[in-house]
Amino acid sequence: MDITIPGYGKLDLKYLVMDYNGTLAIDGRLIEGVRETLTALSQHLALYVLTADTFGKAKSGLEGIDCTLSILSEKDQQAEKLAYVKTLGVTNTVSIGNGRNDQRMLKSSALGIAVILDEGASVETVQAADVVCTSIVSALNLLLNPLRLTATLRS
Repeated sequence: MDITIPGYGKLDLKYLVMDYNGTLAIDGRLIEGVRETLTALSQHLALYVLTADTFGKAKSGLEGIDCTLSILSEKDQQAEKLAYVKTLGVTNTVSIGNGRNDQRMLKSSALGIAVILDEGASVETVQAADVVCTSIVSALNLLLNPLRLTATLRS
């Protein structure tokens, strides 16, 4: 997925890395519209979900979606998420999250999107993001409709 944004630069996105709880799901349940939107995005990007799986529902919630799910350890999730993005390649990755453990992942990615949903969002993560959305479906749709990103990020 190639997106050129005047004054911002060119994005050559291949990977979408997302948090689960507070980002794709509320209280462990996938948010309405996410399944369909992720299915559409999987035609353009490789999808990865990184989560502590607080509610133990990530695997069942993502069933049928073409994505890779990774359950994180309890020790340093912020470092684990950052390392994952670095392994994929920061210049080809867009990341979406809301929690404090998403901050470094969003900051290091070519494009970082913070979402503020029912769970709220860490101030540090919001500050690390390139774009902030109040709906996960809106955030995902930025990638399906890249002129929205251009409208937001151009200078």
